[in-house]
Amino acid sequence: MSDTNVGLIGLGTMGSALALNIAEKGFNLAVTTLRPERVDAFLNDAADLHGNISDHLTGAKSPEEMVAALTSPRSLILLVPAGKAVDAIVETYAPLLEPGDTIIDAGNANFHNTRKRAELLAAKGLHFVGMGVSGGEEGARHGPSIMVGGAAESFVPIRPMIEAISAKFEGDPCADWLGPDGAGHFVKTVHNGIEYADMQLISEVYGLLRDGEAVAPKDIGVLFEGWNAGGLSSYLMEISAEILQTTDPDTGAPMVDVIKDKAGQKGTGRWTVIEALSLGQSASAIEAAVGARGWSADLAARARGEALFPGVGQKAVVFDRDDLEAALLAARIIAYAQGFQVLTAASEEYDWNVDMARVAEIWRAGCIIRSALLDDISDAFRGDLPDGRLLFAPAFHDALSKGSDAMRRVIASAIAQGLPVPGFSAALAWFDTMRQARGTTNMVQAQRDFFGAHGFERLDQSGVHHGPWGS
Repeated sequence: MSDTNVGLIGLGTMGSALALNIAEKGFNLAVTTLRPERVDAFLNDAADLHGNISDHLTGAKSPEEMVAALTSPRSLILLVPAGKAVDAIVETYAPLLEPGDTIIDAGNANFHNTRKRAELLAAKGLHFVGMGVSGGEEGARHGPSIMVGGAAESFVPIRPMIEAISAKFEGDPCADWLGPDGAGHFVKTVHNGIEYADMQLISEVYGLLRDGEAVAPKDIGVLFEGWNAGGLSSYLMEISAEILQTTDPDTGAPMVDVIKDKAGQKGTGRWTVIEALSLGQSASAIEAAVGARGWSADLAARARGEALFPGVGQKAVVFDRDDLEAALLAARIIAYAQGFQVLTAASEEYDWNVDMARVAEIWRAGCIIRSALLDDISDAFRGDLPDGRLLFAPAFHDALSKGSDAMRRVIASAIAQGLPVPGFSAALAWFDTMRQARGTTNMVQAQRDFFGAHGFERLDQSGVHHGPWGS
């Protein structure tokens, strides 16, 4: 195929799905993998299962063969594990490429690494693009949300393909260039952080009903299904409702009841928290979700704790369903607000000039956190947003006012039963802090000055001052 200028390296679950998506949209694509024997198997499966799609695919068994199969300007998409595998491919392929060629890392990379790689390759006349891809295997195959970062000119030749393979929301591609160097990967990182928080909040509601009222999973699923028809409409609510109503074919028990209570994580949620702290921002709802996944891994310790401190869920408290729904909506808004505040701070710190409204639009389809809220979020950023903060958007005022009161009642009932709600508690604490003009850090400043002579600002005088408690 003489007009092939795009190659894809990595034929795992995501790589194979994305390759088929690209070919299905009519773009010629050369493919290879770190395991060359996988190339023929993939091409044979494509021919057997996907018919004419295979006409747009060609295989390569070595880096030299891959580069030779592509016409200039070449674009190489990497879908391999983040870190050392990406570095190894860059080191192998960079000497074989020509100025103007592009390497696109479509994995979940740390944006700091993306920035370093972009700088390194720019010195050689090559582009390095960090491309966040959300939607899992299904999204990669049929239309993901795509967040592109890198030199603006590097997006021009790949834009038609990226927009074609992306998810569409009312005809609008859920893909765009968001800024230079690591912008795309950072936006994807924060997307995943919000995803962590949303998943945790939904799971906490499930836990309250399961352990607080002994509600059957199927009935919780029916409740979630009803909520998904309203303001809580989202992909995560949709799949949660389906999960809870699914029966294990082996045991006949609810599927969720046979799954070990031990959550995995790949690091992007943790990166969001780390970067939030380094930027002086709060991502407390996301941090709570990351922490909860960490605690979940310590199964043996939790079992010992239950034996030492029994009594969880023994109080007869019924959770008001309207309160749960309102609390979940408000906490979800807070998680988004924290995520976008981290994005805003990073955009300013790294001079990315990220369009927050466009980010919200890209997330409206194809990605894991797609939800009914994103239209309002996009409109808020395009309108007159007080202090530039999503938390203060007029569109969310009523939901936050009603939902924060509901959260108080839900959290109080949970505490009365000894049921953990770290996500809701963190979200409410941040909300209460952000609506209190006078906090308590004046005391912290006094303490810092007392033991370290760090000084403080006064309300009535300018400059730096010290207290009378010591020399």
